[in-house]
Amino acid sequence: MTTPQPDRSDPLPVIAPEGEFDIDALPPLEAQIDAAITGYGGLILDASRITFADSMFLRLILTAHDRADLRIAAPSPTVQRLFTVVGADQVLRIHSTLDAARTD
Repeated sequence: MTTPQPDRSDPLPVIAPEGEFDIDALPPLEAQIDAAITGYGGLILDASRITFADSMFLRLILTAHDRADLRIAAPSPTVQRLFTVVGADQVLRIHSTLDAARTD
């Protein structure tokens, strides 16, 4: 059985999670990210409404970054601080707006 390849001509889907993301809240977000990577080869994560993110969220984001075209749009101050503290802001493709992420 052949695995279908993502159609990279389609625009990347936008995932816009809201609220707090720790180990207990991550499975639905992880499933959405996996589906976007499988179907499109990447995604745009609108991180503007994330109010809390822990190390497990960071692991998920870094893993997705390693696997696919991941763009982070409009990170909330909480998410931006997490990325900055660990130096992930030097590796991830972070954009100040959703429009900027779409045109990257």
